[in-house]
Amino acid sequence: MTHACNWFDALPLSRQRKLLASTRDGLAVIIDGRQLLNFASNDYLALSTHPKVCAAAKNILDKRGLGSGASRLVSGDSPLLHKLECELAAWKGFESCLVVGSGMLANLGLIQALANRHTHIFADKLNHASLVDGARLSGARVHRYSHLDLARLEFLLQKFPADKRMIVSDGVFSMDGDKADVVCLLKLAQEYDALLIIDDAHGTGTVGKLGKGLIAEAGVSGHACLLEVGTLGKALGSYGAYILGSSPMIEGLRQRMRTFIFSTALPECVIAGALAALAEIQTTHVVNQLQDNITYFLEQAKALPLMPSVTAIQPLLLGSDEEALYAASYLHEQGYFVPAIRPPTVPEGTARLRITLSAGHHQQDVDSFIKALSNLV
Repeated sequence: MTHACNWFDALPLSRQRKLLASTRDGLAVIIDGRQLLNFASNDYLALSTHPKVCAAAKNILDKRGLGSGASRLVSGDSPLLHKLECELAAWKGFESCLVVGSGMLANLGLIQALANRHTHIFADKLNHASLVDGARLSGARVHRYSHLDLARLEFLLQKFPADKRMIVSDGVFSMDGDKADVVCLLKLAQEYDALLIIDDAHGTGTVGKLGKGLIAEAGVSGHACLLEVGTLGKALGSYGAYILGSSPMIEGLRQRMRTFIFSTALPECVIAGALAALAEIQTTHVVNQLQDNITYFLEQAKALPLMPSVTAIQPLLLGSDEEALYAASYLHEQGYFVPAIRPPTVPEGTARLRITLSAGHHQQDVDSFIKALSNLV
């Protein structure tokens, strides 16, 4: 008899995940009363706890309360949302912007709004789950190419002609830390008449001298064939996501994108925090501090078998689930928080520690952490 108790197959212990109730204290997390230095956060610029960011959010919270109360198309469309969209578009070099509830909602809704069963999608095999699921749910024909394999991508583009085609890729890949070749992807998109979607969630605020991200660094911001997706919950330290593109494209999404139309709008205090964070990125040296920390980490960690990456994401490949779990446990004992990343988040046999760096880390933090890592390899 089928019932709730036996609906799911049992998972092996090495694949079971636990929700760790933790309290944040700056760059530390407190778990079971123990303070651990966090080397696993996506708060790359340490802006989620920045005094100006928190003050901006608190000011709006005190004035207007917490929730927005409705979707944007009903009564939740705050003027602050329009301000944030305008500032993001101007900073990133695009005509228009649409802010939505989360990165997952952005990618699910975007791809479903653009594609149907007659559309062909060409996707990197290591794309984020939101891009994978968006493509699946759209009903489009999906062709996956080996990670960063542009020759294979071109072969597939030649093999599968269609009236509407899209190339979809992460910018900075969230588990590997490597980067897509945006210039070459855009050339292929133009040559084969395809739309290019880049999710630069992990590049925004971290890549390029001004932190504008991978697309700006490539010099192709605002291109008519290009859409950029990003989040507010990583380097900007807030919550939510955005889509950048041409004005007609963004207006089309406003009218058709179900995860936008049928979702409650972001709280105004969250938007105010994101605006304050964006101002900090543009007017201070916080991006340079992060990039200095990345450079320092790579110099000091040359002896470690890290995966190739020059971004804030520095994975240490361990292979088996058990090895990754042991390494995470050992680091926990030494006072560091870096959870084990295992399949299905990453491919089989590639369990790892996903180390992330922050502008808030000090050199002594990096030095002591590398010393602990060295005892594992």
